[in-house]
Amino acid sequence: MIDIADRSEAETFLKENSDIESIDLLIADLNGVFRGKRVYPDALTHVYEDGILLAKSLFASDITGATSDYSDIGILTGDKDCRCVPLSNTIYRTPWKKRAAAQVQMIMQEPPGTPYPGDPQTIIDNLTNRFEEIGLTPVVAIEMEFYLIDREQALNNEALATISPVTGKRQHKTQVYSITDLDDYGDFIDGIMHATRIQQIPANVAVAEYAPGQYEINLRHQANAQLACSHGLLLKRLIKGVAEQHGYCATFMPKPFQHSAGNGTHIHVSLMDKSGNNIFGQGGVNNIQLRNAIAGLIDIMSESMLIYAPGANSYRRFVKGMFTPLNLNWGYNNRTVAVRIPSGNSTATRIEHRVSGADTNPYLLTASVLAGIHHGLTNNLEPPPITTGDAHNQPIDTTMPNSWQKAIESFNTAKVLPSYLGQDFCSAYSAIKQQEYELFSREITPLEFDWYLRNS
Repeated sequence: MIDIADRSEAETFLKENSDIESIDLLIADLNGVFRGKRVYPDALTHVYEDGILLAKSLFASDITGATSDYSDIGILTGDKDCRCVPLSNTIYRTPWKKRAAAQVQMIMQEPPGTPYPGDPQTIIDNLTNRFEEIGLTPVVAIEMEFYLIDREQALNNEALATISPVTGKRQHKTQVYSITDLDDYGDFIDGIMHATRIQQIPANVAVAEYAPGQYEINLRHQANAQLACSHGLLLKRLIKGVAEQHGYCATFMPKPFQHSAGNGTHIHVSLMDKSGNNIFGQGGVNNIQLRNAIAGLIDIMSESMLIYAPGANSYRRFVKGMFTPLNLNWGYNNRTVAVRIPSGNSTATRIEHRVSGADTNPYLLTASVLAGIHHGLTNNLEPPPITTGDAHNQPIDTTMPNSWQKAIESFNTAKVLPSYLGQDFCSAYSAIKQQEYELFSREITPLEFDWYLRNS
């Protein structure tokens, strides 16, 4: 539920945090990049009373920050301003900053008082309302992987593993679930957990992942999908900030290293009825509603791929042997499939969606996953046969887009998504991705010079 803040929140915060020197007003664009303004304490109450004006074309910004030439919410309509207002209970200190600072989340309205339908926060709110209409509440948890890399090399656009503060050597071996790695970078991990407590982000598990320097910070599940998405996106900002504070760089780039695992985002979803019961909790993989939900996810997976894998680098994750799904499939306790049903207590039965890269916008990812589940439930869809064993050894499913261009084409011809995510979003997102694709495709890479300059 979207809850707009009032002036009293600002007054209380400033009274309790009199040392604050600046406040960042944050609103996430369609790529999940935070944009907004920075204000100072004497302006904060005015922000809470009147909001701020930002160009509506914020939601037509591509990954470089440029407004898409193809969008109809940019220059074609005069690049109009819209009012953005603070969300309640989202103002917190940012402890990784050198000087005392804070942040607050904003949401766009058009007209004033009405949430703009193209804002990802509004999109996810609309999806949860559709579940409420059928007596259900989505319970959501988001997991994101990232690499800790050498900061100096990152400034030169090169990814190298960090030098261990304990051994003095650069990491080069995979130690999945390594406690030693967590110990070596204990100050960094502790810094993350300290900051999450200050910002009331419910992080509770730190994991060393499937490559040197790769980690995952897990979030507890929430019976508020909008809040779960907010926590996911704010956690990315927090991790990057704490990494910078410790002299590192944290990247959520899907595939920074050619021969190592990529960074994924896994989303866990169960559905709670009005009595607080998990409707997936009985019958295992034969639970009818669970099967309907899985079928819906698989049915819209191809047209949703551009949300799961939004950029050029996203598609480099999809290689065999790296626990990245390659087919439209599902399974029980199987990490090689696209839609996984984790093992465990039956009352906690849930769907784990494993396709997305860490570059996805958590709001849009969650919205598309909920759209698939709702689609499957309301149409009583039946999934394909369950997959057992190594799904990577199956023949590649050609209906699953394996390139950025194919994903754009599938999104543009989507049959189901527009009815859930709205035409405002679909038009803007298509325009952004078309522009990014064309700009990227025109770039001449160093590898092309290496291969063709003298040999052609």
